[in-house]
Amino acid sequence: MARTVMVIGGSAGIGESIVHRLHDSGAKVIVQSRRVASSETAETITHPLDIMDEKPDFYSFNEPLAGLVYAPGSIRLKPFRGLKEADFLDDWKLNFLGAVKATQFYLSALQRSEQASLVFFSSVAAKTGLPFHASIASAKGAIEGLTRSLAAELTPKIRVNTIALSLTDTPLAASLLNSEAKQTASVERHPLKRIGTADEVASLACWLLSEQSAFVTGQVISMDGGLTSIR
Repeated sequence: MARTVMVIGGSAGIGESIVHRLHDSGAKVIVQSRRVASSETAETITHPLDIMDEKPDFYSFNEPLAGLVYAPGSIRLKPFRGLKEADFLDDWKLNFLGAVKATQFYLSALQRSEQASLVFFSSVAAKTGLPFHASIASAKGAIEGLTRSLAAELTPKIRVNTIALSLTDTPLAASLLNSEAKQTASVERHPLKRIGTADEVASLACWLLSEQSAFVTGQVISMDGGLTSIR
């Protein structure tokens, strides 16, 4: 029987690339997002979900869940003095609290699997101080703390890991890469002198979901072109 993996935020960018790779691996995929495809197949179930709702309408099912990916994210770059309480709350709800709600809702299904894997996403800004990142860095810092706490609590049956990203070429980052000058500036910030792609991130996420990473848990893995570790 094909393993079942849930991807929340799987309709675009990194989430969509993860869904494609999971399909290629033979997994059954459940995709939940604000915008979903109108068609379903035996290998794919789609369900509309707005994680910002007070009580999100999560897709219900009874079978074991081998993997859960929480991919929604935001890029709110503002001077600290211009940030409102609502900005912090919105980033917190989308990036952190949504992951908490999804994990709590599907925890029983994950525990019914022989081995399960949770994959979250963070930002280089949670580890390296960057100007104008106060709101998103705070929310992603909470994700990193959650990763380690859950990994300790849910071991050995459920593994929990996070991928900490730099700017990646996705629709979410389009406004930061919409000119040659912006692209050049971003490339030059990274020691590898280029910008990461959604498919590269999906490759790492799917490895973390697979048995090939069975000895990996509680990790925040930087995928940032060397930005946080090389000068």
